[in-house]
Amino acid sequence: MNGSKGQRIAGWVLSGLLAAFLIIASAMGKFTEWEGKAEMFAKMGWSEDLMFTIGIVEVAIAILFLIPRTGFVAAILLAAYLGGAVATHIRVNDPFWFPIVLGIFAWIALGLRQPEVFRLAMGQSGRSEKQSSQ
Repeated sequence: MNGSKGQRIAGWVLSGLLAAFLIIASAMGKFTEWEGKAEMFAKMGWSEDLMFTIGIVEVAIAILFLIPRTGFVAAILLAAYLGGAVATHIRVNDPFWFPIVLGIFAWIALGLRQPEVFRLAMGQSGRSEKQSSQ
């Protein structure tokens, strides 16, 4: 199962949407000033100075996710980052489902781009059947 061209294209489109969300919708909010920003971050227990650093992390993960050789590592980093987001939202009694959905979305996008991710997730060898019969 090498994945069809359509699956790979869908994976890249989803990956691009995910990276765009991380950079435009999430990280940019940490780099710009807007009304209520200080109060929201204070509620979560984060300083505004730390928000800049978190924005840099989001941009770095988004870029790494789009590079084929680093996509898998970026997905692991994103899962860890989103785990922290879930914990933060639970701690302050905010809805926590969105980071979970975003993480699932990321792994699906990566699996469509690199079908061996799905094989590994199912407990199968990372090698294709053709390679293992040789």
